[in-house]
Amino acid sequence: MLDLQILLIFMIVGALVAVRTKDLLSSVIAVGTVGLGLSLAFLILKAPDLAIAQLVVEILCVIILIRATIKKDLPFSASGRWFFNTLVTLIFLAVFLIYGYFCMKDLPQFGEPIMRVAQNFISNGLRQTGAANLVTAVVLDYRAYDTLGEATILFTAVVSVLAVMRRIGRKK
Repeated sequence: MLDLQILLIFMIVGALVAVRTKDLLSSVIAVGTVGLGLSLAFLILKAPDLAIAQLVVEILCVIILIRATIKKDLPFSASGRWFFNTLVTLIFLAVFLIYGYFCMKDLPQFGEPIMRVAQNFISNGLRQTGAANLVTAVVLDYRAYDTLGEATILFTAVVSVLAVMRRIGRKK
């Protein structure tokens, strides 16, 4: 649990940087680090489906926010601080990859059950749901609301990106 506590401190620091910084682009990047930290926290808490949904939504939101702020904050991003910006980016990537490596290392081996619920699904899935495919039974019967929520999140994120990225008034 020490990993989770360190990650939560990292997320709090990222949120404070996002609130306190005067530079709009740096604030957007700090918000992105908080979201990526949350995705890693979901992995540590053994919720990979939430981690994947959070990661996809966070990446799309950061793209939208950078697209919206880059025109307002362009002098900072092109001001010649490329060495500092590159160094900070590489440090962030290294920290993110190290945490990702340890999170992936803690995942159970393929086929190794970690919860008793899986055995209930395997033994009673056909009788309770009537679906011959066990994966379909879990996704559409046992976890239908969760699947609907994830699909809604992904759809909203894709539509938002398309709305921001399109060019208004484009004619051929």
